[in-house]
Amino acid sequence: MKSFELQVNPFVVPTNDGKVIEEHFGMASINCGDFSFAHMIAPPGWSEPFQTPEFDEITFVYSGKKKIEVDNDTIILEKNQSICIKKGSSVRYSNPFKEPCEYVSVCIPAFTLDRVKRQN
Repeated sequence: MKSFELQVNPFVVPTNDGKVIEEHFGMASINCGDFSFAHMIAPPGWSEPFQTPEFDEITFVYSGKKKIEVDNDTIILEKNQSICIKKGSSVRYSNPFKEPCEYVSVCIPAFTLDRVKRQN
């Protein structure tokens, strides 16, 4: 058994909203531990519904800006900034800005559709 997992071909999650999601480690790619690590690009105008996830999510922005509505606060996460949204929080992510937002996210435990608890 190897003492490492090298990822050279991340799983590209199919989307219909223009967002690019490349999961390097997680349930959809290499099932290696109970966490997920993904590289993402959110296009201008992108948004998703509120969710109450059953995981902590750490986000680091490489370029652009990402709007985060969490409980009763609104945060604009900018280049070289990071945030940890605690599990059980009501959160909505969006990019209402004119430029794409490139970022990485780590979810602990791993992101799954059952754990994200998206609201309709």
